[in-house]
Amino acid sequence: MQDSPEYLAKKAFFDKVLTIYGRNAVIEALEDEAVTIHKLHLSKSNKDAQVLEDMKQIAKRREIEVKYHDKQSLSRISKNAKQDQGVALDIVLEHFGDEESFKIKHKSYRIIALDGVTNPQNLGMIIRSCAAGNVDAILLPTKGAAQISPLVIKASVGTLFKMPIIKTSNLKETLLGFKKSGADIFTLSSHAKSSYKEQDYSDKTIFVLGNESEGVSKGVESVCNNSIAIPMQRGVESLNVAVAASLLAFL
Repeated sequence: MQDSPEYLAKKAFFDKVLTIYGRNAVIEALEDEAVTIHKLHLSKSNKDAQVLEDMKQIAKRREIEVKYHDKQSLSRISKNAKQDQGVALDIVLEHFGDEESFKIKHKSYRIIALDGVTNPQNLGMIIRSCAAGNVDAILLPTKGAAQISPLVIKASVGTLFKMPIIKTSNLKETLLGFKKSGADIFTLSSHAKSSYKEQDYSDKTIFVLGNESEGVSKGVESVCNNSIAIPMQRGVESLNVAVAASLLAFL
């Protein structure tokens, strides 16, 4: 049985919805007119507070739906009862998408793919560098890696809302799909012979950055065409993954 066009459109919309929580993160997002908001969620058990009144006033002005929940229901929405502070906000990330929709829009591209990057601050800093540099998208697994959260938003200094992000449930398979459509895929390695500055890159290039301590997984590494090195002095063996991403972003 085929899914109806209405269902597929609804699914595509909610694939772009990110729920954030916590009063500071929510009020900052509400105040940013560039951020598209779907819905504001508030707990019925919240005690009166000026910040909550401010949220409701902004929601009214921006014509954002406000929905009230009991504490347990809100925790199911925020997925973090201990830290949601009785508020959650559905943000529409206009630049989120999938592999196929990205390929339709981009005939040439430079992508940074993240394999098991688990530190939210690193993810936020990577997003910021990629948004500032020459990167067309970040390829982000939905499992086994840091996900978009208030901490990531803070570390990205708001650039998350500007950076195209491709979500994937299987990084290896998605990379294979890009490879079949002509992409060259590179990993970083201290043993590589080619410097990242001297390597020739095609108009479809993907750089894969791995876990903070273990690097790129063997399965993902098997998909890559080649490896490149960042030359380092004074016996330094490796760089923080966010620093490495910054260097690649400004190639």
